[in-house]
Amino acid sequence: MVLLSDILEDARQIQSDVVSLRRAIHAEPELGLKLPATREKVLQSLDGLPLEIALHERTSGIVATLEGGSPGPTILLRGDMDALPMPEDTGLAFRSKRAEVMHACGHDAHTAMLSGAARLLSGRRADLAGRVVFMFQPGEEGFHGAKIMLEEGMPAFDSAFALHISPLLPTGTIGTRPGPLLASADFFEATVRGEGGHASMPHDCKDPIPVACEIVQALQTFVTREIPATDPVVLTVSKIVSGTTTNVIPETALLAGTIRSLSERSRAKAHEGLHRLLNGIAAAHEMTAEVDLQLGYPVTSNDGDFEAFARTVALDLLGPRGVIEFPAPVMGAEDFSYVLNEKPGAMFFLGVKPPGEKHPAPCHSNRMNLDEDGMAYGTALYAAVAQRMLAAGAP
Repeated sequence: MVLLSDILEDARQIQSDVVSLRRAIHAEPELGLKLPATREKVLQSLDGLPLEIALHERTSGIVATLEGGSPGPTILLRGDMDALPMPEDTGLAFRSKRAEVMHACGHDAHTAMLSGAARLLSGRRADLAGRVVFMFQPGEEGFHGAKIMLEEGMPAFDSAFALHISPLLPTGTIGTRPGPLLASADFFEATVRGEGGHASMPHDCKDPIPVACEIVQALQTFVTREIPATDPVVLTVSKIVSGTTTNVIPETALLAGTIRSLSERSRAKAHEGLHRLLNGIAAAHEMTAEVDLQLGYPVTSNDGDFEAFARTVALDLLGPRGVIEFPAPVMGAEDFSYVLNEKPGAMFFLGVKPPGEKHPAPCHSNRMNLDEDGMAYGTALYAAVAQRMLAAGAP
């Protein structure tokens, strides 16, 4: 049996280096798929470890492979590296040096913890029956970075694990659930096209604005009356643009929004309903609708067996109060879903609530901060899941 107390103690021993890497990445955030400065920092942190390093060309992705002392299965551990296009107002000494770019979702911590786990597992290489693939991934924030890295080529793996920080969960805890953990996320823009004219004579026009309003109401009715509450969809029209002045009926009205679902069945149903209602309602008013639906990330679903295995590891590492089961999925989205569609695995939320804050800023806030002491638990959990897996074989 792997002694997880030893792993946690070793994680605390390297905590200062992990925090230093996180702060360096945080101060110089980068967006999208090309993160040259971040990649260089990660490579420097891995230098000297017994890892086989592969650099992806389409992205700044890094794949580091650790071969164990004997044959066995392969587990993939993933950390994302990109930031968000937004300002930072934390006042931290290591706050972003780049205007309108911030690590507001904790990817700096994910990357640093994964690098720390690579150090811990490299020191235990002889005890591993199999290998560990460390996936340092760019482009999670809407760029499909995981999908691109999988397409470009990754070492074969049997299971996968990832962490995502949460400033809303207490330090020393993780949040998890079997099955759907995060939703799929798709985005749409639709143009209702009528005929413009003078605002005093709407009968001589085909006014797209009331039709657009009717479509918004119909979409909400559709979600509540045609999609089961037990397999929900959140459909939000978050943008309506039309018109130029007060006495002109415009020719077009633009609607845009997002569709989030927890199964491919409800996702497909929502897509069908969106097209049907937009086209049908527009046609009923002798107008047309042009719909552009952009597919986003699939549902992030934890494999039941692997989630139970990793939960046991977390319980052994953190104690009985360290594991919180979510009563329902989170309606955000994650491109680790592409990895979990390939092989069984799980993602856990890692508690990093800043001490003394009753109402901490959540992820994607310009004031988001985290308790860096919690990163030691994340570093240890990454390593513990891999070591327990490669000591015991696949669950």
